Amino acid sequence: MKSRLSIIVLPLALCAISASLCGCAGMAASAEEYYSIGMAYYELGKYAEAEKWLNRAKQAKNTMVASAYNLGRISFEMERYEEAAKYFESVLKRDKDNVPALKAAAYSRIRADDIKKAEKHYSRLLELVPESADSGYNHALILFALKRYKESEAVLEKYPIALQENKDVMLLYARNQGAQNKVEAIETYSNFLANHTDGKARYEYAGLLEKNELYARAIEEYKKSLTETANDSIDPLKSDIRFALARALLIADSSNSEGITELQGAVNDGYKNIAEIEKLSGKISAVNREAFNNLIKSMRDKEAEAKAKVKAKTEESAEVNAESETNP
Repeated sequence: MKSRLSIIVLPLALCAISASLCGCAGMAASAEEYYSIGMAYYELGKYAEAEKWLNRAKQAKNTMVASAYNLGRISFEMERYEEAAKYFESVLKRDKDNVPALKAAAYSRIRADDIKKAEKHYSRLLELVPESADSGYNHALILFALKRYKESEAVLEKYPIALQENKDVMLLYARNQGAQNKVEAIETYSNFLANHTDGKARYEYAGLLEKNELYARAIEEYKKSLTETANDSIDPLKSDIRFALARALLIADSSNSEGITELQGAVNDGYKNIAEIEKLSGKISAVNREAFNNLIKSMRDKEAEAKAKVKAKTEESAEVNAESETNP
């Protein structure tokens, strides 16, 4: 009963206070009062009202920083990420070592797709709080996105416990090594997959094995990836995994009928990259040559048919538009 009354009474009290502050010319409200009202509205989720009062509080020196920080929080909640980042960065202009503002600015920049600015914030953050594994991981993730793999790997190596216990850190470490074509990536992926099920990571691992000509192991891992990957997966597509499996099978043994079967299966599942399939031409034995050529022909026929349909639809649409212009 008490909690229900507080939910009702608090908004009524706020309305009364805000009305008195706005309506009484003789009452000089302080910035602290504006800030308190703004934060009370924030806690209620009434962001428009909160912004109004916090913007008033932001005009005073003693509540400027706190108001800007919480205006940033509101902007973030409203998914106005660029605006949020600017609020947090305005706090940093006054206090460059403000850790909460650095974290918030970095994350807002990520959400605003500005990873270069996010990287700068995380870099500064780790200078101030080097023991923060979470911030280290986020910084490494951004460096990876920027294709600065060696730097990303070096950041992760500062957190040996996380590298042993945190699956996200372990996987990012493997991906950094793989991106640098390091042989050590094979062992890192293997250690990760020994304790975690991840179809995409296994697909990457199989590709790494194939690249290092470890075809038997690559084939085994591609098959596992197929079972671990959901049918509606987009990254990777199951058709891509089946194509990779077919490629590994055919490279390992050009006369292997299983390779042709998997290649046909990949196409049936939606694989459409004819150029990649044609690269396998030199790996096809006489036994599989006819089936391979028939597959290519079938794909080209379907491609031509699809283009013809698009062309016909475009011409039909143009005719309709032309007719509507002549007969308004």
